[in-house]
Amino acid sequence: MLVVDFNKKLDIMFPDARCELNYNKDYELLIATVLSAQCTDKRVNEVTKVLFSKYDINSLAKADKKDIEDIIRSCGSYTKKAAYIIEIAKSLVSNYQGVVPNNREYLESLPGVGRKTTNVVLSNLYDVPAIAVDTHVERVSKRLKIAKNSDDVLKVEKKLMKAIPKELWSKSHHQLVLFGRYICKARGPECSKCAFINDCNSKDKKN
Repeated sequence: MLVVDFNKKLDIMFPDARCELNYNKDYELLIATVLSAQCTDKRVNEVTKVLFSKYDINSLAKADKKDIEDIIRSCGSYTKKAAYIIEIAKSLVSNYQGVVPNNREYLESLPGVGRKTTNVVLSNLYDVPAIAVDTHVERVSKRLKIAKNSDDVLKVEKKLMKAIPKELWSKSHHQLVLFGRYICKARGPECSKCAFINDCNSKDKKN
């Protein structure tokens, strides 16, 4: 598959792709991304609408864990995520006056924040070229044979970074997320809407 064709096809399907998590402040994106682990963006947006109307970064650092748990319960793993949110807020307030820094090492040191979350945050807040590999991006990459089925997420990320021009990494990330979320779904992929129908050899393909 030619890279130019790959990106052109993504542009055809998702010309205006962007992050679907709602946020108004930098820390809101960070926390929303942490909440999105094993949870849909739609559900996260419902939860954060309540969470961020009640708390700002300073009050989150002092929040009662039980209250946070009650608000985010529907996101799953709410006990762990509530603890993450409070600790993240405490760290941001103590170390960066509540601002999310352009600092990969620091962000990846925060509880509940890994490489994927860091890539999402740095890409959206600071235009850092990055490809965050979530379950959708991983699935699409493997179905299109960009990566092997045995590849872990880091290998998938590196192969995508090699296949896609650096200046398109962030844009392609959002496109691949939406591609996997709405077309190349885990169950019932909508192959008739896919620009890659002739490039796909997946056993899940529907002709």
